[in-house]
Amino acid sequence: MNITLSADKNLIDNSRLYAEKHNTTLNNLVREYLKSVTNEMSIEAAAQEFENLARKAGGKSTENYKFNREEIYSRRI
Repeated sequence: MNITLSADKNLIDNSRLYAEKHNTTLNNLVREYLKSVTNEMSIEAAAQEFENLARKAGGKSTENYKFNREEIYSRRI
């Protein structure tokens, strides 16, 4: 689908220069921005984000810890 946008000439010119410096196009910059604000990402990007978050957050369980049935059911709300 095609759309038409209007913007200040300086903004367009500066955006095209930015795109050129980053080996992309203005069209692709707009497309990627729209994806980012609508939270649409590829499976690979989602997996990478999950991995990064998991590494930062880390678990707090002790090694070899296992839940027992009573503990699991006592946590139910």
